[in-house]
Amino acid sequence: MRPVRVFESLDAFTAVVGTELGTSEWLTVSQERINQFAEATGDRQWIHVDPERAAKGPFGGTIAHGYLTLSLVPTLAESIYRIEGLALGVNYGAEKLRFPHPVPAGSKIRATATLSAIDRTAAGSRVRISFVVEIEGVDKPACVVEVVYVLAAA
Repeated sequence: MRPVRVFESLDAFTAVVGTELGTSEWLTVSQERINQFAEATGDRQWIHVDPERAAKGPFGGTIAHGYLTLSLVPTLAESIYRIEGLALGVNYGAEKLRFPHPVPAGSKIRATATLSAIDRTAAGSRVRISFVVEIEGVDKPACVVEVVYVLAAA
């Protein structure tokens, strides 16, 4: 298991702007997880939930929803870094979101995070972290996104 990079404070986190934070552990995207996401979102398109039909389709099998891959970024980030001393951390949005390659069911994915920028605001610090989600054995990334969080120190 990779060590999680721990920052003692938001100020300590701010000090590493522009650097790579690390790479997560591998996570398997199972058909069961894909099915659960389909049920939760109502997106039951056959390329995601019908293995028999999808085997004859353009990807040779079922694939994860792009938004499922995006929704796994916080889980992947937990094995990369942690910031101590926060009173609050909320999602603010995402920039530059792309899904260059589909994630076949059963694939393993991991993310590399880079702290892009931190801007101080009255509500806290607006933090931008770039994530590149890769698929084991595939050259193209599954997802590239800059996630924006608002963090407030305790």
